Amino acid sequence: MDYRFNNDVAIPSRKSELEGTLSIPLTAGSVVIFAHGSGSSRMSPRNQMVARYLHEHGFGTLLFDLLTKEEEKNYSMRFDIDLLTKRLVSATEWLQRRPGLEKMRIGYFGASTGAAAALRAAEVLPQIDAVVSRGGRPDLVMDLLPKIESPVLLIVGGLDYEVLKMNQQAYIYLECEKKLEVIPGATHLFEENGAMEQVCEAAARWFQKYLQPATVSR
Repeated sequence: MDYRFNNDVAIPSRKSELEGTLSIPLTAGSVVIFAHGSGSSRMSPRNQMVARYLHEHGFGTLLFDLLTKEEEKNYSMRFDIDLLTKRLVSATEWLQRRPGLEKMRIGYFGASTGAAAALRAAEVLPQIDAVVSRGGRPDLVMDLLPKIESPVLLIVGGLDYEVLKMNQQAYIYLECEKKLEVIPGATHLFEENGAMEQVCEAAARWFQKYLQPATVSR
């Protein structure tokens, strides 16, 4: 595949510098920013798999570490949704300042606690055109859900019982365009045969619907 840009980047965020990988296929008209879950990183094999699938379908991606290596040692910081949201907002604003990317449409793909940060950032930033949550923790931002205007797709494993309950409740609170997609037989990490493939397909469909340049802005 031919890329306009495909390299590691350093993203400034207040007093910190966050490591990331920005990949923009030649045909991309939009970018999906990933927010990983607690204990994970931009190197998450599941998010990497989704990113590759999105590249094949014409989307750019930005995967970055929400915490520095030193911060990652502090377990409580992995659940600091306010901090993670600020980092995601900083990365979004940084992306939109890059030459040639100013007019790109932007979506979020969040996993676990990263999904909570993605939902909160989408409520803050009106330019976010779609959000996909994989095994997300929307319960951590339940009070903000009715305010979100970006279309939201919640993907949950059918055997991830507690998280499924959280997402079913969150679905009720959301007042935007929304969908709850349950992957039968899948647990929290979607390690079962074919589960992540279904996640990739569902995410791509959602982004194709709401991030394509021809789509009328909400």
